[in-house]
Amino acid sequence: MPKGNKFGTFSGVFTPSILTILGVIMYMRLGWVVGQAGLWVALVIIILSHIISVTTGLSISSIATDKKIKAGGIYYILSRSLGLPMGGSIGIALAIGTALSISMYIVGFTENFLSIPQIADFIGFSFNIQAVRIIGSIVLAVLVIIAMISTSLAIKTQYFILTAIAVSLISIFAGFFINVEFHPTIPVLSYAKDHASAETIFAIFFPAVTGFTAGVAMSGDLKNPKKNIPIGTLLAIAVGFIVYISLAVGFAFFVKRDILISDNNVAMHVSWNPALVVAGIWGATLSSALGGILGGPRILQALSQDKVTPRFFAKGYGPSNEPRNALLLIYLVAESGILIGDLNVIAGVVTMFYLTSYGFINLAYVLESWANTDFRPSFKVSIINGIIGFVFAFLIMLKLDFISMFLAFVIIGVIFLILERRQISIDKSNVWQSVWFSIIRRGLSNLNGQITDDTNWQPNIILFSGGTNQRPYLMEFSKSLVGNFGFLTNFDLIVDKNADVLFPKYKQAVKNKEFNDPGVFLRRQTVKDVYDGIEMIARTYGFSGIDPNTIILGWARNSKDPSRFVKLLQTLNSLDYNVVLMDYDTRYKFGKYSRIDIWWRG
Repeated sequence: MPKGNKFGTFSGVFTPSILTILGVIMYMRLGWVVGQAGLWVALVIIILSHIISVTTGLSISSIATDKKIKAGGIYYILSRSLGLPMGGSIGIALAIGTALSISMYIVGFTENFLSIPQIADFIGFSFNIQAVRIIGSIVLAVLVIIAMISTSLAIKTQYFILTAIAVSLISIFAGFFINVEFHPTIPVLSYAKDHASAETIFAIFFPAVTGFTAGVAMSGDLKNPKKNIPIGTLLAIAVGFIVYISLAVGFAFFVKRDILISDNNVAMHVSWNPALVVAGIWGATLSSALGGILGGPRILQALSQDKVTPRFFAKGYGPSNEPRNALLLIYLVAESGILIGDLNVIAGVVTMFYLTSYGFINLAYVLESWANTDFRPSFKVSIINGIIGFVFAFLIMLKLDFISMFLAFVIIGVIFLILERRQISIDKSNVWQSVWFSIIRRGLSNLNGQITDDTNWQPNIILFSGGTNQRPYLMEFSKSLVGNFGFLTNFDLIVDKNADVLFPKYKQAVKNKEFNDPGVFLRRQTVKDVYDGIEMIARTYGFSGIDPNTIILGWARNSKDPSRFVKLLQTLNSLDYNVVLMDYDTRYKFGKYSRIDIWWRG
C-alpha cells in the first residue's frame, strides 16, 4: 500500500476498535446487567473488565511498538514472543473465539431485527430461537459473500457506522430525560430479588470490552504504528469506559428494574428516537461481524502459513491474498454458534477464549520486559502492568467457571504438546531463550561462592570418548553416573596438526538424537595434540558455580605414548578432578547390569 494511502490513529486504530467496543453488548445486554446486578455491582463489573482491557491494551501497545505485527494480529505477537507451540495453541483458541464472536454479533442483530413488529409481520416470523437461527444463518451467508467480494467495505463504511452509533447514543441519553414513564421510583442500585450470579453477569458483559484489539492487526497499514497503535487503542478503551459507565448510571436512575431485566431492546425503547438506535445497533453489530469475518480467516491463514494448521487454509487468492479457504472453516464455526441461538451462552464462551488470550498477551509482555535485551519498545510501560493483567485474567477465569477453564487449559495443553512433538519452528527467535538465560544467570549467581558439601554434591562429568559413536559404552556408563541430576559433556577431539581452528564456536555444539537426554551435551574440538587438548579443556571448561568435577577416560591400553598418558593423569589429579578410567571388556560388555566393581584410591 502506498504511503499516502495509509491510515492514521483515528481511521486505522481508534475507529475500528470503538466500533467493536460499542457493539451488541452495549445495546442488547448492558440494561440487563444493571437490572440484574444493580448499579454498584454493575460498576464493579465494568471496572474489573476494563482493568483487564487497559493492562492488555498497554501490553499490546508496547509490544506493537517493538515488533512489526504482521497478519494474524494477536497470534503473531504470541507466536513470535512465546514460541510457535504455545503461540499456535493460543492462536487456534483465538481463531475459534473470533468465529464465535461473529455468531454473537449476528445473534444480537437478529434479536433486534425480529423485535421490530413491522419487520416481524412482514417476513412472517415471530421472535423465537428457531427464527434467530434462520435469520442469523441468512445474515451470516450474506456477510461472507460481501467479505469475499469486497474486503475494503468495512473501512469505507466505518465513518457512517460511527456516526450512527454516536447519534444513537445521543438519542438514548435524551430519552432518559424525555420518557418519564420509564423512570423508577427508586434508583436500581442493588441486586435484583432473583438475580443471576455475578459470574454469569460478568461472563455475558466481558465481550463488550474486547474490541480494542481490532486496530492492532492494522499495523502494516498505518502511517506511524509506534504512535498510532498506543494512542488509538487507549483512546478507544477510554471512550468505551466513559460510555459504559454513563449508560449504566442512566439505566439505573431512569429505567425501571423489571423493564431492564425483561426487555433486551430497552436501549431502543427508552430512546428519544428508536429509529436512530436501530441504525446504531445494526451498524455496530453488522460491522463487528464483518470485521470478525475479515479477521478470523487471517488468523487461521497465519496459523497455516506457520504449519500449525493444515496448509489448505494458508492458500490465498487474488492480489490481496484473500484467505477464502480459511473463511470456509470460520464460516462453519460461526454457523455452529448461530445454531446455538442464545446470545448469553455464546458471550460466555467468547469470554473464556478472550480471557485466555489476554492473559497470555500480558505474560508475553512480562517475559519480554524481564528477559529480552532486544525488547526496546518506544511505548514503555511498567512490567507490573503485565503482571496485573495476567493475574486478573486468570483469577477471573477461575472464578467464572473452574471446569471450563480446566477444559480450556487441557485442550490448549494437548495442542501445545502436539506442536512441540511435531517440532514446528519459525525462523525467528522467541523470548524463552532469553528467559532461560536470565534464570541461568540468576542461578549461577546464587551458586557462585557456595561451598559444596557431601549432601548436595552432583556429578558434573567431562567425558573424552574418542568419538561418540566409536565407543558408545563410555557414553552409556557416563550417563548412568550422571543420572537425573548431573551434567555430562562429551568431547570429540579432532586431531589436526596443521589447522589452528577447524570448528568455530558455533559449530562446536553437536546435535545427536540418540543422546538428546537432559543434562547431556556433545561438543567437538580441534586440537593439534590429544593430550594437550584434554589438559586445555580440563583447565578451562566450565562456569563458576557449576564447574566440572569428574573426568572419564577409556583405559589407554593401546596408547602410543604411555608416559604422557600417566603425566596427564597426574595433572588432572592436581587440578582436583575425580578421574575415572574405564577398562571395557568387549567379550563380557556390561553383563547383566547388576554389579559394578570400583577400585577406590587412597
